[in-house]
Amino acid sequence: MTEVVSKSQSSEHDYDAVVVGAGIAGLYAVYKLREMGLRVRGIEAAPAVGGTWYWNCYPGARVDSQSYIYQYWFSDELIQEWDWQERFPPQAEVERYLNFVADKFELRDNFAFETRVTSADWDNDAQCWLIGTDQGESLSSRYFISCTGMLSEPKTPHFPGKESFQGTVVHTARYPREGLDLKGKRVGVIGSGATGIQLIQTIASEVEHLTVFQRSASYGVAMRNDQFDDAARDHWRSKSAELQEKVNNSFVGFDYSFENGSWYDHTPEQRQHVLEEKWQEGSLSMWVGTYPEMFTDEAVNEEISCFVRDKIRARINDPAIADRVIPTTHGFGTYRVPLENGYYDVYNRDNVELVDVKSAPIESFTAKGLQTSEKEYPLDVIIMATGFNAGTGSLARMNIRGREGLSLTDEWNKDIRTTLGLQVHGFPNLFTVAGPLAPSAAFCNMTTCLQQQVNWVTDCIAYLRAEQVKSIEPTEAKQDEWVDHHDEVANATLLAATQSWYTGANIEGKPSRLISYIGGVNEYHRICDEVQASGYEGFTKI
Repeated sequence: MTEVVSKSQSSEHDYDAVVVGAGIAGLYAVYKLREMGLRVRGIEAAPAVGGTWYWNCYPGARVDSQSYIYQYWFSDELIQEWDWQERFPPQAEVERYLNFVADKFELRDNFAFETRVTSADWDNDAQCWLIGTDQGESLSSRYFISCTGMLSEPKTPHFPGKESFQGTVVHTARYPREGLDLKGKRVGVIGSGATGIQLIQTIASEVEHLTVFQRSASYGVAMRNDQFDDAARDHWRSKSAELQEKVNNSFVGFDYSFENGSWYDHTPEQRQHVLEEKWQEGSLSMWVGTYPEMFTDEAVNEEISCFVRDKIRARINDPAIADRVIPTTHGFGTYRVPLENGYYDVYNRDNVELVDVKSAPIESFTAKGLQTSEKEYPLDVIIMATGFNAGTGSLARMNIRGREGLSLTDEWNKDIRTTLGLQVHGFPNLFTVAGPLAPSAAFCNMTTCLQQQVNWVTDCIAYLRAEQVKSIEPTEAKQDEWVDHHDEVANATLLAATQSWYTGANIEGKPSRLISYIGGVNEYHRICDEVQASGYEGFTKI
């Protein structure tokens, strides 16, 4: 394994920094720390780089941020060399991009692949982390940086009788890399969120019969995906500096924000024009580029929701099916908004059946399929698109213990609290990129926020080393201050009252709190910069 060794680093620890994860954040963190001259070790459970884009290789997987903003900004050379093929790239293209980055900057040798962290204990005397892996390793490191992603720990429902099912069962987040032959098969998909939508619209024409087990209907926005030629790529490359500025100063890290002003400053005709214009753009600007009152004003949200419901209804031939596919229990934008490309048209096919598992819950597997409270559905393949334990799941699995043996898992089982989503009181030198209560947990174009957070972490480490400070952690008062601010902002929105994975409602027993900061990426960046400029006021430094 090739490592960059810091001349100033004593030999008392194996590494200056251990980074968990080889996705967008993990690759960038290793690059940045290595450029600083630190001895850095990456740990990745998969056999290769990619993170989310390695594991989520189900049919139809695709990013819903435009490619020209879903990229790294740290290297102009990289921007010039990589050729995006589509406006919204499929999983395979994003995975190729991350492999290209890993090769270009020679990052693979810094990682141990097919390795999981099984324990991480803070040694207060040595002021370092003692890290154990499933490969039997025991490592010591001054800094422990989690880049495991906010959606990386799959949620798998425990229906009884799984061992009796004679067919194939997979989760979308662990889909076989070699794929599955679904032609002529009876396939059941459990879940119709963002992942389920991509999968369902992709396989419906291939399978003999498709049964969709829907718990919650989704407001999908019709995607407008363009193929890029050299002229299009050159156009976006020429705007890279402008785009970088825009994404870091927008509400959710895209190159657009709420540019239309207030809903109440417009006439009904003007509002309709804005909604139509945003709908035709075929992007998430329909969600975060119309009017800000959509998130806070029930009356405004209902009008926008009606607009989207009408768009969906026009796509479905059977009014009875449309009634079940169109959401009515939550407003547009208060739940994850996916982009879709033919999803609603699927329900016009003779080989597609919709099952409402709210009214007829799944009770068990059977030898031949799934049994609901009403009937048995014969199936050859069952695909679970049932989501994740968002924000906290992957961190909880690592058995992290801070000062005096404090368990992060136990703490978060009681109440999910962080400071800026980046550190946790009681856990010195633990940095949680994409941790809970930061925008990156749900309300940010991931590459925007992950890069900003990695920059904050590495700048903090550079400060500590320059000041010869061994450890840093937020005080309890500082953490309380951030949680109170987070909750105040969250509770002013309609999202906090909507039952979804945004609030942890999909995981039984998980403390209820909006998992992501919704005060705006631009505001979050400002606060992070203020903390840094203050010399990390409110943080304990030893």
